[in-house]
Amino acid sequence: MKSEADSNDVTEHPHDDGSKSYLCKVCDKRYRTKHQLLAHSNVHTSKYRCTECGTRCQSSAALTNHSRIHSGEKPFVCTVCGKRFTRGGNLAEHSRVHTQDRPFKCHMCDKAFRTSGHLSSHTKVHTGYRPHKCKLCGKAFSQSGRLNIHMRVHTGDKPYKCHVCDKSFSESDYLTKHRRIHTGEKPYKCYVCDKAFTDCGTLNNHMKVHIGDKPYQCSVCGKIFRLSSNLNKHMRVHTGEKPYKCHVCDKAFSESGYLYKHMRIHTGEKPYKCYVCDKAFTDSSRLDKHTRVHTGEKPHKCHVCNKAFSESRALNTHMRLHTGDKPYKCLKCDKAFTQFGSLNSHMRVHTAEKP
Repeated sequence: MKSEADSNDVTEHPHDDGSKSYLCKVCDKRYRTKHQLLAHSNVHTSKYRCTECGTRCQSSAALTNHSRIHSGEKPFVCTVCGKRFTRGGNLAEHSRVHTQDRPFKCHMCDKAFRTSGHLSSHTKVHTGYRPHKCKLCGKAFSQSGRLNIHMRVHTGDKPYKCHVCDKSFSESDYLTKHRRIHTGEKPYKCYVCDKAFTDCGTLNNHMKVHIGDKPYQCSVCGKIFRLSSNLNKHMRVHTGEKPYKCHVCDKAFSESGYLYKHMRIHTGEKPYKCYVCDKAFTDSSRLDKHTRVHTGEKPHKCHVCNKAFSESRALNTHMRLHTGDKPYKCLKCDKAFTQFGSLNSHMRVHTAEKP
């Protein structure tokens, strides 16, 4: 592929379906009009080049918009839900989420879409047209952009870097999702229970809680699951399999997520930061618990006396006042306690240890 365009690269090249007759010989993109092709050619010759990833833009305004992918700047705000965007056009498309407007309709199956890009991608489902082929592995794509992204699998290129922790990603969408670890943003809300999530896939899985859909059953104990992946993880309870091993201390785990969290013990990484006091944590659940120190939230309520607690563990301990349960027993005198700390204090009676 050529790195720069010349006058011979911007030519008319009739296409079989007659819809996009103008071909760019640099990147094989096609356009319906010569004007569109000439405008596109500036991408290859333009002086407006991103210093982060090398992408060329048609104008300084386009470069400014592109640079926000790397900086994380989002100046366009939705007045309905507060979600922010890097471009005004993206905000306009997003607003259709609230209005349910889907103006772009497929003439083959009447399916409707919020954006013309989504419709264009969808129509290729009907035609099966995938002209962009990877020269290394043969995988084919309907869009040149998807091929460019795919090539990073082979090159290892990760041009999208997080400015908080320097982690890099091959796609801008991955960086956008990753940033929510640091910001705590959860833009996808369940309309049934108002629980919020960082991505739409997790929200879709959550919705199965409300509709009661659990099609995957364990053949050993009969437990049922919403997702096949959850069943696969559960089966390791019966098999004892722990396929995810730490390369530092050889400790093994049944799930990749547990290993991922464990690695932070060795790296010291604490990506979850409190927005009030800047205290940092190794996982999001600990941050959630910590934020209740600032908010005063106590979501765990006793159904007997209505006393509320910030942590479920504190509620469990409290419930023993009502049930009389004393699970911590002294091996010396059989005296029992509701809390482990109380047992430790009691043991000094036998050891004569001074606190």
